[in-house]
Amino acid sequence: MRLVLMGTGTFAEPAFQALLASNHEVACVVTQPPPKKAGSERGSTRQIGIGVHILALRAGVPVWRPDSINTPEAISQLASYGADLLVVAAYGQILKPGALAAARLGGINLHASLLPRHRGAAPVAWSILSGDTETGVSVLRMTPALDAGDLVAVVKTPIGPEETAGDLEFRLAEMAAKVGVEVVDQMARGPVSGAPQDPALVTRAPKLKKEMGDLDWAEPAGRLDLVVRAMQPWPTAFTHWVRPSEGKPPVRLLVVRARSVPGEAHGAEPGTLLPPPVDLGCLRVATGGGVLEILSLQPAGKAVMEAGPFLRGRRHQPGDRLVKGAGIA
Repeated sequence: MRLVLMGTGTFAEPAFQALLASNHEVACVVTQPPPKKAGSERGSTRQIGIGVHILALRAGVPVWRPDSINTPEAISQLASYGADLLVVAAYGQILKPGALAAARLGGINLHASLLPRHRGAAPVAWSILSGDTETGVSVLRMTPALDAGDLVAVVKTPIGPEETAGDLEFRLAEMAAKVGVEVVDQMARGPVSGAPQDPALVTRAPKLKKEMGDLDWAEPAGRLDLVVRAMQPWPTAFTHWVRPSEGKPPVRLLVVRARSVPGEAHGAEPGTLLPPPVDLGCLRVATGGGVLEILSLQPAGKAVMEAGPFLRGRRHQPGDRLVKGAGIA
């Protein structure tokens, strides 16, 4: 079949490469336009990898980056490729009926969740943020409604206890590429039926916002661990170190890797910095339930570092604490 691949970010890259290696023809890659601000190009979890547009150009496949895919001019351009099928993988724009009708068989979407759970732009992060132990890839027939079409194929995988959204997205991208080619092969042989989604099971996965990474130390450690993992690699969890004894401005810290330790924090107020272990291997913080151990972090203006070297250069004093940004006077 003649295909148009529509995708942005790392999630689309394995799908493009798998379709390119298949018996089908990729007539064009459609991806998001270059960002207006230099260095701000982002994908489904703000990862760009090599860039699907670069992979396409290297392979000699035309690349098209329209501002909107739903204008009459864009729909005409999309139809000019004579595609049998649109294959969408984290494209970043919702296709309206006119755009979907530009291909003979419409479109299929490779979605990184077990639909109808986590419909929306950031399903991988929300799977972790929600505490799910399992996720997967859903292949669905596209309709104008967001991620609401019939399910053609579903593959599942457990979520590792330490996996970040970035780690998980890489795995799901490979799964999506494999099952995506399988579905295209099936559709090339004849009609493929799908199962309707249960509206009662729908949950939403909207775009992430930077403020979602601001750690609230009144939350239990287990919840904070989920936030740290879900916000990695973007927008990244963060907090502020307040140092009353030094009379200095708070230090903003990006929290890159952490783990939760159940149990009590010896009655300490949430956000209190606890005495470190003997080896200074982590920064221990009291929470609303248990202790969060920060294993690696990034002070403002500096590189990511392990907690041990950070602590050797900055011992905390009695009264030091970590707070939400909004809690700073």
